[in-house]
Amino acid sequence: MAERLFARAAEGRHAARSAGSAPGAAANPRVVDVLADAGIDASDHVPRRLDDEALAWADVVVSTCSEAACPVTPGKRRIDWSFADPEFLPSERVRELRDEIDCRVRELVRGLDPAPS
Repeated sequence: MAERLFARAAEGRHAARSAGSAPGAAANPRVVDVLADAGIDASDHVPRRLDDEALAWADVVVSTCSEAACPVTPGKRRIDWSFADPEFLPSERVRELRDEIDCRVRELVRGLDPAPS
């Protein structure tokens, strides 16, 4: 969800890749539905495992897992966000989660954009 929301907020100025320590086989259908409600197509999302290549690519790592479950990210700016896992949430709660993630993603993009001159 955050990857697609970030792409919309960044409008091509920055890139994001979503990856997880234990990704599922497919995107969560409720997540795909609530993103579609917001005008974002995530039907083609393929979950990916977080690996050394993904970490090497990133300038900033946003984690949503505990320190015990997430890998160490030496040399990377790390931001920790705590969210409920949408896996077992009803659609209405997933919509609220989408909106919360969207707010944080927009704030992150503002912080990444250069200051106006």
